[in-house]
Amino acid sequence: MNNPVGWFEIYVDDMPRAKAFYESVFETRLTRLDTPGLEMWAFPMQEDGTGASGALVNMPGFSAGANSVLVYFHCTNCAMEAERAVKAGGRIQKQKTAIGEYGNIALVFDTEGNMIGLHSMQ
Repeated sequence: MNNPVGWFEIYVDDMPRAKAFYESVFETRLTRLDTPGLEMWAFPMQEDGTGASGALVNMPGFSAGANSVLVYFHCTNCAMEAERAVKAGGRIQKQKTAIGEYGNIALVFDTEGNMIGLHSMQ
């Protein structure tokens, strides 16, 4: 098994607020997916790249926060993304912390109450 994660979804209650948060933190633009019955905005994806793409999802019956899945986003320097998370309305759970030869991580909460991980080698 090469890359075991094929897709991720982050459930949100307030899509405009969540979309603005993620676009601000990662300095990117999300793309609306044509999905009947729910609203989905996808993160950029490279067909021949490594890793997995995913989307923010607003679906009736699936609330944000209090989930037991932690998605880690690759970053150049996770301290920078953590700072941008605070500026975008989120909060830091764990500042940039070294994890030995595997680089560094930081944990932040988005505007919907979901905790996400940030990972960088720098």
